[in-house]
Amino acid sequence: MPAPLLRLLTYADAHRSRIVAASAFSVLNKLFDLAPPLLIGLAVDTVVEKRTSWLGRLGVEDVGDQLVVIAVLTVVVWALESVFEYAFEWMWRNLAQTLQHDLRMDAYRHVQQLDQAWFHERSTGGLMAVLNDDVNQLERFLDGGANSLIQIGTTMVAVSVAFFWVSPTVAALAMLPIPVILAGSFAFQARIGPRYAEVRARAADVNGQLANNLSGIATIQSFTAETAEAARLEGLSDAYRSANRGAIALSAAFSPLIRMAIVVGFTATLVVGGHQALAGTIEVGAYSTLVFLTQRLLWPLTGLGQTVDLYQRAMASTARILDLLDTPVTLKSGGTALPEVRGDVRFEDVGFAYPGREQTLDSVTLEVPAGQTVAIVGPTGSGKSTLIRLLLRFYDTTSGRVTLDGHDVRDLDLRDLRGAVGLVSQSTFLFAGTVAENVRLGKPGATLQELEAAAEAAEALAFVRALPQGWDTPIGERGVKLSGGQQQRLALARAVLKNPPVLVLDEATSAVDNETEAAIQRSLERLAVGRTVLVIAHRLSTVRNAHHIVVVEDGRIVERGTHEDLAAAGGPYARLWRIQTGAR
Repeated sequence: MPAPLLRLLTYADAHRSRIVAASAFSVLNKLFDLAPPLLIGLAVDTVVEKRTSWLGRLGVEDVGDQLVVIAVLTVVVWALESVFEYAFEWMWRNLAQTLQHDLRMDAYRHVQQLDQAWFHERSTGGLMAVLNDDVNQLERFLDGGANSLIQIGTTMVAVSVAFFWVSPTVAALAMLPIPVILAGSFAFQARIGPRYAEVRARAADVNGQLANNLSGIATIQSFTAETAEAARLEGLSDAYRSANRGAIALSAAFSPLIRMAIVVGFTATLVVGGHQALAGTIEVGAYSTLVFLTQRLLWPLTGLGQTVDLYQRAMASTARILDLLDTPVTLKSGGTALPEVRGDVRFEDVGFAYPGREQTLDSVTLEVPAGQTVAIVGPTGSGKSTLIRLLLRFYDTTSGRVTLDGHDVRDLDLRDLRGAVGLVSQSTFLFAGTVAENVRLGKPGATLQELEAAAEAAEALAFVRALPQGWDTPIGERGVKLSGGQQQRLALARAVLKNPPVLVLDEATSAVDNETEAAIQRSLERLAVGRTVLVIAHRLSTVRNAHHIVVVEDGRIVERGTHEDLAAAGGPYARLWRIQTGAR
């Protein structure tokens, strides 16, 4: 059994009973579908042989009665065929929907557990191709392809039994093309599989570029880069088209070759079977049955190429989905729960380097006592935001450790750790939903009163009430219908609603105007009371009231103290303060 199919069956083990039932209905439908040629043979036998026909020998001697029996059998056969057709269609299609839903959700939940470094090596569009396009490819195969393969196999077994029972000689000749067809099918699978894997990879490239360009459409337009970006996408789309051409060239040749093999078996049945009927070796009714069964046996094989083509596409997609599910989770949740959090944060001799890059942090030791506000300042790229990522365990330290209330964050339950920390960053991310849905991310079951209290604390309530639909106003993808200041205030309201013991502000006011910054600053001063606050800022005016300020350069802490002490010390902080205030 091919590896992707075996992996899929292993994954779908919980649905084994439904797969067996659907397969059984497919087999039964095909058996009743093969019955009409037998009924035709009976009718011919009755008309030619009359009282000595097969039914006559069973005791139904009157020809009229024989025809009535055949008519009743025909109605029963067609009714049962219809019943089992409905049954297998219903079972396979619902199974396809269930499996594609389970795969998509399992893959998505798994992706949510993967570390940030893994995401940095993947494109959003590529992941979308796996979670959407590849899952849909499998769904299309289960919708029809699985049933086709089962029914082709059922036809071959049932018709072979009937043939060898009536005339072994004709059976051998009729079956002659089947080994050729099967051998060709396996050879086709071996050659087409890698081509469809390439097709799926190129499709992911196209999806990745589209997602990237659509997200950055404003930048493309502002730089009049439409032509260049269209050319870039055209190159990727052309590579996708070329990969498909290679697969099409092979798959298109499959059906015509099968047809030529089929005509050999059909001709053999007509000629050899006809001679045996004329010689009286087999009955005329049996000969009629063989002719019709030959068509039923061999003609479905003309569609085998399309079915195998669908199967190979599905298996290429299945391999990508299951490979994603098999991606190991490197940042595993610890087992220590934190029912109550004071908010004491420590960085103890912390060293860190991003994969494939030079050291970002070197022997950083920093204490943030519970209930105090500590600011971290320094030039871009000095490692300030990396400290926050280590606290939230987006990454693990290379050396040293980060603790919360004395517990190494690597030992803590991830939900408890991240639930204790509220993050408001410079790059605010809002979802394509309503205002209420975005703020409730901090507390999914929050009441309207709680929403309004959080918005008021973030000085966002006035503008929310002024929106056309208030809390139910859709804000567009990434909050594009709101100004930058409004987005930032909603992000702050979201953190307020979460009510975390530790609040982290990573350049939270760097992208807003002075008035909005002043409003947010007022909110932060109120929110800081009774909780631990870590502030990363370029604007030193926003951190001058912090209990403690540390200055980071090149991954090391080079200064620490209060604003007054640092401004008077004449070091890096004083230099930054003079630049920003214009003092000489």
